[in-house]
Amino acid sequence: MTGSTGDAGTDRPADAAAVAVAMTGIRETPITVDEVADAVAGDDRGAVVTFAGVVRDQDGGRAVVALDYEAHPDASAVLAEVCAEVAASHPGTTIATVHRVGALVVGDLALAAAVSSGHRAEAFAACAALIDAIKARTPIWKHQRFADGTTEWVGSL
Repeated sequence: MTGSTGDAGTDRPADAAAVAVAMTGIRETPITVDEVADAVAGDDRGAVVTFAGVVRDQDGGRAVVALDYEAHPDASAVLAEVCAEVAASHPGTTIATVHRVGALVVGDLALAAAVSSGHRAEAFAACAALIDAIKARTPIWKHQRFADGTTEWVGSL
């Protein structure tokens, strides 16, 4: 059972401690690493590994000035499925992730993820697998704008 945290597009289970996926979401409002880290925290969690996907100022040697992320209507469901699969393949971990869509500029946070577990090795392994799976499977695309006036679409699929 899920219930809203108050942010459109972000779901948090009613009893986050009882499930392996504490939060997933896609939204247009700013995101923070702290919110996903807080979602996976617990007294039995000795490790919390976080990932911050930040809009960088270059891509392939070209200066990036801004970008727009767009999500397929099924992206939220796919993101939740990816998180559940990674959690299932890494027993003892708890996962939270939020991806931002809309207009972003250099320095903005586009993806925040956190994985907790009793020990660091499991949390690091699950976090790496999570980010790779999100990039490979979640239908979110970015439209990069370069300083030279050109643009480019980059897809996660």
